[in-house]
Amino acid sequence: MNLLYEGKAKKIYGSDQADQVIIKFKDDTTAFNGLKKDTLDGKGKINLKFSRYFFNLLHSNGIRSHVVSFLDETTLRAKKVEIFPIELVVRNCAAGSICKRLGFKKGIKFDPPMVELFLKDDSLGDPLLCKAHLNYMDLIAEEDLLFIEKQALKINDILIGSLDSKGITLVDYKLEFGKAEDGEILLADEISPDNCRFWLKGTMESLDKDVYREDKGDLVQSYGRLLDILGI
Repeated sequence: MNLLYEGKAKKIYGSDQADQVIIKFKDDTTAFNGLKKDTLDGKGKINLKFSRYFFNLLHSNGIRSHVVSFLDETTLRAKKVEIFPIELVVRNCAAGSICKRLGFKKGIKFDPPMVELFLKDDSLGDPLLCKAHLNYMDLIAEEDLLFIEKQALKINDILIGSLDSKGITLVDYKLEFGKAEDGEILLADEISPDNCRFWLKGTMESLDKDVYREDKGDLVQSYGRLLDILGI
């Protein structure tokens, strides 16, 4: 296969269909824009399990994604999309960077949920964007931005409804969207504990990449525990 792009956690290859790509999940784990990095055996398989579970859940609730099919334990086939250079972070509780940036106390609930926009650019440290910035940057059409913001909040409702019943608090998560060749905007990337924060309900015990960021234990074991809780 022809390697088109390699990121921190995935490799993207061309496929036998011009409008599709093959995405392979890696065992690499990074934090702090790649400043901390390790390879953890089996992590790629685990993240694909989570992505299959969440993408299928969202698809059954009317959310269209780039996923075409799951090929094996670490690989999926997806529609080729042009990713918007914007990361949406949906926050239900205060944690991580927003506590450092703005002084929110960890665990404070946001009602309604907060949606933040970040420029997808590692070289700049993925800086926060405001709507005024977007007026001067040719990143996304206004109607497309409104659509993905609405989709992000709809996704939030679906995920909370599912996770709450299993004793998991959805703290926050990152989403990426892209536009397919036919102009349809699709949810892309992955949904896993790599880009979501999950706490055991009623606690702040992490079952996500904060375990790795903050040296709080074995990341693969924590992810496996979450798999068991969700019945995956």
